[in-house]
Amino acid sequence: MPHSISLINTVATGLGLALVLGFLAARLRLPALVGYLLAGVIIGPFTPGFVADAEIASQLAEIGVMLLMFGVGLHFSLDDLLAVRKIALPGALVQMAVATMLGGALATWWGWSLGGALVFGLALSVASTVVLLRALESLGILESFTGRIAVGWLVVEDLAMVLVLVLLPPVAEVLGGGTRGPAAAPVWQTLGLTLLQVGGFVLLMLVVGRRVFPWLLWQVTRTGSRELFTLCVVAAAVSIAFAAAALFGVSFALGAFFAGMVMRESEFSHRAAEESLPLRDAFAVLFFVSVGMLFDPSVLIDYPLQVLAVVLVIVVGKSIAACALVLLMRYPLGTALTVSASLAQIGEFSFILASLGVAEGLLPKEGQSMLLAGALISIASNPLWFGLIEPLQKWLHAHSSLVRGLAQRDDPLAELPMSTEAKYLSRQVVLVGYGRVGRRIAAELTAHDIPFVVAEQNRELVEKLRAEGKAAVWGDAADPAVLIQAHIARARVLVVATADAINVRQMMEAARTLNPAIETVIRSHNEDEARLLTQEVAVTVFLGEQELAQSMARAVVSRAALA
Repeated sequence: MPHSISLINTVATGLGLALVLGFLAARLRLPALVGYLLAGVIIGPFTPGFVADAEIASQLAEIGVMLLMFGVGLHFSLDDLLAVRKIALPGALVQMAVATMLGGALATWWGWSLGGALVFGLALSVASTVVLLRALESLGILESFTGRIAVGWLVVEDLAMVLVLVLLPPVAEVLGGGTRGPAAAPVWQTLGLTLLQVGGFVLLMLVVGRRVFPWLLWQVTRTGSRELFTLCVVAAAVSIAFAAAALFGVSFALGAFFAGMVMRESEFSHRAAEESLPLRDAFAVLFFVSVGMLFDPSVLIDYPLQVLAVVLVIVVGKSIAACALVLLMRYPLGTALTVSASLAQIGEFSFILASLGVAEGLLPKEGQSMLLAGALISIASNPLWFGLIEPLQKWLHAHSSLVRGLAQRDDPLAELPMSTEAKYLSRQVVLVGYGRVGRRIAAELTAHDIPFVVAEQNRELVEKLRAEGKAAVWGDAADPAVLIQAHIARARVLVVATADAINVRQMMEAARTLNPAIETVIRSHNEDEARLLTQEVAVTVFLGEQELAQSMARAVVSRAALA
């Protein structure tokens, strides 16, 4: 042929094989990500048959990294992080430190350099945001408080890893890398310059970007062209990442992350996420395929015990550390086990860091293959750990006196203070959840002088409500002990205002056992669930879309009648 078609071959083969293997993985109830990685292994240089162009795959992977990080930034909510900061921030940092030490100790035992051990340990310490979000979505707990803790935990890990990616190249020589020349500037000078460049870029994005890009999106939206809007979003992500690297020496990943963050400031952020999703997903697939191409399956034969040790650090070491930290902060066992399962895998940041470590001469090639093997095994087994949460929780409650002791309600936030006014403890409303909907319900109850007690899983929120003089109790309302503390036995109405009513039937059963005459008002987003719940006695269900449609219809009818 007169021109090279290696790009077409690489894209067509990579996407086609990823589709087939991703479909098979999904049918086997595994994350589709496992199929994408295996597709890369098959077309990689370490397996027989067709070999894709590694250079082109690498460049496609760079675009995939940019769009992946853009998506992370687009969904990054500082408010959500601040809501769980007291557990997510210290928990993530301590857990990362523990995992880094475990991985570093293994690498040191194997005779690697300090830099190789550090990179290896850090790569083991951070979980995959992509895997976590999809797992929580499939379980229906993404919007729950436990889900927000897990996501906030990973956001802190992601931010820490972005900082690592920025700082690793300047300090590579000190850590044993061999990429700096003899005429290179002193490390402290290079490090200071790097931090100065990053600071300048962040300041520019926060001050200028937050104003310019929302305005630009609005101007493009006014044209009414959908393709121009999509082009604007993607062009912003890629061009900001490129400009960050070219002008400030900042990595593509950090530039794309901040592009997503400033895009989120726009009122069109939700639409931007939706419009760019297909392209982001396509390049994310190519990114994982290109990562799979780096995996040498012979590592499973040459270093089986080392691979097993890596998997144990990821699945057992990180999980135990996270579980212990959450329990020490006095959160329920269910929350601790969910966070542990969420972290029992590694993903995209581990791959990016491993590639950078190899490029800087810090991480041995076999180390990269061990990380990829650990990622494949941990991602494939992750659904299993989520499935074991409930039976493990029941077994531990039945067989462990320590767990039963931890579950005892000796937390001051789990009980209403003795000084609580009598009006809150008789004929009151028990309001489960104090989010956006719960706050509006509480405001209406206050306006009509109707007493209420809030049951909420966010400790910080309960502390804030107590400080404001409101009656609030901390815990999961599916637990009868929490409802007892909210004085459900003497309440008029139980209102379930949380976005995820997973345990709503347990709440209803516990409430009726303690107060057979209680009426229940429930918020739901699921039509099938709403239909089943409306068949219950003394239950009123509000379906979000239905209530919105009825309100809009009333407004339309009233205006049409006036005309």
